Amino acid sequence: MSIREAIIATTVLTAASLLAAGNASAQSCRAAGPNTAASALTYPVSQKGTQIDDYHGTSVPDPYRWLEDGNSPETAAWVTAQNKVTQEYLGRIASRAAIKARLTTLWNYERFSTPFKEGGRYFYSRNDGLQNQAVFYTMASPDEPPRVLLDPNTLSTDGTVALAGLAVSPDGKHLAYGTAASGSDWNEWRVRDIETGVDLPDQLKWVKFSGASWTRDGKGFFYSRYDAPNEATKLADANYFQKLYFHAVGTPQSADTLVYDRPDHKDWGFGGTVTDDGQYLIITITQGTARKNRLYYKDLRQPGSKVVPLLDDFDAAYSFIDHQGPLLYLRTDRGTPRGRIIAIDLRKPQPDQWKTIVAESADTLQAVSLVDGKLLASYLHDAKSAVKVYALDGKLIRDVTLPGIGSVGGFAGKRADRETFYSFTGFTTPTTIYRYDIASGKSSVYRQPRAAFDPAAFVTEQIFYKSKDGTTVPMFIVHKKGMQLDGSNPTYLYGYGGFDISLTPSYSVANLQWIEMGGVLAIPNLRGGGEYGESWHQAGTKLQKQNVFDDFIAAAEWLIANRYTSTPKLAIGGGSNGGLLVGAAMTQRPELFGAALPAVGVMDMLRFHKFTIGWAWTSDYGSSDDAAQFKALYAYSPLHNLKPACYPATMVTTADHDDRVVPAHSFKFAATAQAAQRGTAPMLIRIETKAGHGAGKPTSKQIEEAADRWGFLTRELQMTPAITASN
Repeated sequence: MSIREAIIATTVLTAASLLAAGNASAQSCRAAGPNTAASALTYPVSQKGTQIDDYHGTSVPDPYRWLEDGNSPETAAWVTAQNKVTQEYLGRIASRAAIKARLTTLWNYERFSTPFKEGGRYFYSRNDGLQNQAVFYTMASPDEPPRVLLDPNTLSTDGTVALAGLAVSPDGKHLAYGTAASGSDWNEWRVRDIETGVDLPDQLKWVKFSGASWTRDGKGFFYSRYDAPNEATKLADANYFQKLYFHAVGTPQSADTLVYDRPDHKDWGFGGTVTDDGQYLIITITQGTARKNRLYYKDLRQPGSKVVPLLDDFDAAYSFIDHQGPLLYLRTDRGTPRGRIIAIDLRKPQPDQWKTIVAESADTLQAVSLVDGKLLASYLHDAKSAVKVYALDGKLIRDVTLPGIGSVGGFAGKRADRETFYSFTGFTTPTTIYRYDIASGKSSVYRQPRAAFDPAAFVTEQIFYKSKDGTTVPMFIVHKKGMQLDGSNPTYLYGYGGFDISLTPSYSVANLQWIEMGGVLAIPNLRGGGEYGESWHQAGTKLQKQNVFDDFIAAAEWLIANRYTSTPKLAIGGGSNGGLLVGAAMTQRPELFGAALPAVGVMDMLRFHKFTIGWAWTSDYGSSDDAAQFKALYAYSPLHNLKPACYPATMVTTADHDDRVVPAHSFKFAATAQAAQRGTAPMLIRIETKAGHGAGKPTSKQIEEAADRWGFLTRELQMTPAITASN
């Protein structure tokens, strides 16, 4: 896992329809409305400081700088006071208890990961329903009873210790696994004997943004870590100088061998992958979250061999697939923004000697694996999955017949395997696991969950709309069958738009609950994502980041113009980079939305690069250290564009252990928003404890958070939710 990995009917609005939407919102802001209790809210005092920074001659006040100190008594008191106001507000929402009860019922179903095979055994994860963490199992064959190998629920009393990574040795004897406490990105790795289920003394600390890759003989594995941080400030300090190590089983971490580092490049990150035959260590080198990377290799069969640069120009993305002798198969977007499969001969590695195996197509190439001597290629076609099987010479063998419109994952395996497994999911289809026979091309259901709802009651559609500059953008819309287009439907518009990440159809218990209550779910595939390849991604980065916000705002306008909803019934949401999206949209067009839910958002675009891994995001955002980029960042930074105005009802969410997007972003934004609000709508912040950016969050906390989110919207959008009775 690299830093990047740890980081888916065209109508043109008329001026008249936009004006009508704006006037309706302005009137609702001036009027007290039915929720006048919001105007009586007394927020905790957020003391204003005198901090002023100079950015290239521009003076920028930062009065809540003190909230960046997560260890200070003042910040702790502020957090406690804010949570008290928020919980009292949420506690008065009549529908919240019923929403939580129904969410609990919907969440109580079996969930499975895609199995994989290693060392003659099969491995997979399963959650029986309401377990806080999924349990990791092993079995001798896919049809035999499984045995518990690792149960993360036993690692803490409240489910806040999660499995953060794992790797099985090729001989099937050992499991290397990482755990994360309270949602932190910092991981601790251990080694377990698979036969006995007992941990060995091995303990590896200060691992972050890393997996593990075993040598063929099973004697040890490669992993990446940082130097030990300052214990008091480890959740906020910047992370630089990652190093690639080899750990021999049964030895202390102090004896680990440094394989590769670059003290001259503090922002380089390293990921080591051993080829299936054990011959090469493939080293992927990244710079932050940039899609581009370098590729080096080391011959493990030659003692003392040096690390050899193979692709060192940082000009494109290169992903190793497999090799045949000196011939390496790679997925790349060099010269082909939507991706292709190439072969590079290590004896003649010059670009003019590369061979294209599978050429670029109209669809975006997402992933490739080599199983049973075949290339299994996963594509995105208008943000929906498609899979093709190719021979090693690039000849198309077949298209994989998928169960419907949705998203797939898996298709992993080795050259000699005769089968593979894959997952399939959609907005109203819980993740189902399929077994795929390579020779026949037949899929069969391996594990199918049974959830407590009727998928036939809902419909998923995909529309295409025009953004501000005329770009066509796709959007998924999910709702109950028979819904009337009369502008009265509560709608949750969710987006991301960044870091080459694609928003594709996937099942979410929380989202299912929303549409079951009568809400509309709308998910546009904004620029900045990876749905249409690297050019689509780049069109939403740095000086072009405003395109992302324009795409999102245009989606809202399309939903209103086509009478799916109206401003008082329209909520927007997003997390992390999506939290930035919501913050920018609500500050640029506050009159357009009825409610806003920015989660763990990047809100201070002038200082984000000064904390933890924030510097890595400059590949997408740029940096305030650059004069031209500062101007663009300052123009949309949510924190700096909050002015006295009428803002929609807002509930900011963050967590005290978020060391990806530090909670100071949300703290400062909430304090500023509360001071800037001139309407009657609430400006709340919900701060989760013993939780991080989102990964590994216990089921119990997910249910609580979703109940608060939907409860807040039922009140602020004036919903009368149709809540199905729970068992």
